[in-house]
Amino acid sequence: MSPTEKRNLILAFESSCDETSVAVIEDGHKILSNIVATQIKSHQRFGGVVPEVASRHHIEEVTLCIKDALDEAQVTYDDLDAVAVTYGPGLVGALLIGVTAAKTVAFAHNLPLIPVNHMAGHIYAARYVEPIEFPAMALLVSGGHTELVYMPAENEFEIIGETRDDAAGEAYDKVGRVMGVNYPAGKTVDEWAHQGHDTFNFPRAMEKDDNFDFSFSGLKSAFINTTHHADQIGETLNKQDLAASFQQAVVDVLAEKTQRALADYPVHQLILAGGVAANHGLRERLERDLSSNPVTHLVKAPLNLCGDNAAMIGAFAYVAYQHGVFADATLNADPSLEFDWVEDPVK
Repeated sequence: MSPTEKRNLILAFESSCDETSVAVIEDGHKILSNIVATQIKSHQRFGGVVPEVASRHHIEEVTLCIKDALDEAQVTYDDLDAVAVTYGPGLVGALLIGVTAAKTVAFAHNLPLIPVNHMAGHIYAARYVEPIEFPAMALLVSGGHTELVYMPAENEFEIIGETRDDAAGEAYDKVGRVMGVNYPAGKTVDEWAHQGHDTFNFPRAMEKDDNFDFSFSGLKSAFINTTHHADQIGETLNKQDLAASFQQAVVDVLAEKTQRALADYPVHQLILAGGVAANHGLRERLERDLSSNPVTHLVKAPLNLCGDNAAMIGAFAYVAYQHGVFADATLNADPSLEFDWVEDPVK
């Protein structure tokens, strides 16, 4: 960059669930700071996220995160070009803290405000690995969402498949609780799965259905019924084999649906994103499946950016900034926010 070229700096906020995060992002692909204040220990005793507790923690942490983000990036408010914030989907109280903080900063320093869909942020975390080439497909797997998202062009999204009940991440936490694993259970279940074998042959719901939707409620129920029956007859089941069997069922369905979607929607890249994208079993399966695909290249969100964080919000915010997508002081939290659908996507 020459001395006359100005870098674009965005202060990004993320507070959709149980992480308070503020980041400073340069030109949409360089992280100058990414401060994350997690609340996991506060929610573990409840076995999951308690919305009121999450909101209170956001209030306590958000101003501290702003200061730390600016200090670590070595910038001031005067250096910024815009402020970006997650406004949905998520917990309404948690979202409101981030939205209010971002609007306050934007108003006080006369900066444009960029509204960001949390799920778009997860997908665009891939920009920290390499530029996104369109058309692209995203397998978005998190605690609250499991979706296949087709992207014909930049800033365009169409959900072509989604879960009809539990998201994959929810299922991990619920079966983890049955096995005595603290929230969040995904990492431990993944580790156990690599130590066990698929001996229980749990159901692969909707695997062969003529659509790209998912369902994990039946798998969760089959898992719980198996463990409860064992308890009733005094049988001890191998936790590693249980984890391996559960994970294999999840991965098989995700991979099968993704492969079929790629056959119908030829794309340059498949982006794996979301909290469950950190799962090693899923990463290994998709790497293997796509190793012989001459058209589609697998791009995995960085492990440290799979969970909720403001860096991913800043990555997409830069794209929104270039497209002139701004909000005013009326911006509000939208806990049920969805992607805008693209008409007549090119297959």
